Amino acid sequence: MINPQTFIFLKELVENNNRDWFQLNKERYDEARENVIDFTAAVISRLQKIDPTISPDLEAKKCVMRIYRDIRFSKNKLPYKNNFGVSFPTQGSKLGGVEYYLHIQPGQSFIAGGYWMPEAEHLKAIRQEIDYNADDLKKIIDDKEFIELFGEFRKQDQLKTTPKGYDADNENIDLIKLKSFIAWHPLKDKELTSASAADEIARVCSKLYPMNVFLKNALA
Repeated sequence: MINPQTFIFLKELVENNNRDWFQLNKERYDEARENVIDFTAAVISRLQKIDPTISPDLEAKKCVMRIYRDIRFSKNKLPYKNNFGVSFPTQGSKLGGVEYYLHIQPGQSFIAGGYWMPEAEHLKAIRQEIDYNADDLKKIIDDKEFIELFGEFRKQDQLKTTPKGYDADNENIDLIKLKSFIAWHPLKDKELTSASAADEIARVCSKLYPMNVFLKNALA
């Protein structure tokens, strides 16, 4: 589970997002990161029972993203993220692509799955798979339990125009026009600090798994 002190650290970081404060509290950060790594390992062990494409060699430490922001090309010059991001790849140990993603942030945590902003060739392949086998995807995303957990899959960022090669009257154009193919479920702080937190995340991911299978098949 996530230690309540991890949330306290992140809350205080928001109010003191500067290098001097961070260095003074480096030991607290290290403890929070270790807590997230340990929790990540617990989640991985459960995900491996759900999704056989989660590598048995996947290291929890490598799944936890850096808290340091790249501010070189950003107007936001705050040096640190206000969250811990955890990527669970389904392609060996390579982060990105079709994956599960855990976001740990006070009051704004969530678990997600799918493919966020696919590269051009992958986007083309996924759109083609939807065009050919849309019923397979719709059976997953229109399931009552899926909607209760993740909301309406189609209500994601879409292109304003119709993608090249497709007709505007295509019956699945609302899915074909999507820029990302993700579903996410909010997590309360008390859920993550519960002893059953890893089990709950695994339960939600079991409902994301069929969608990830569809997306991976599109890229095969």
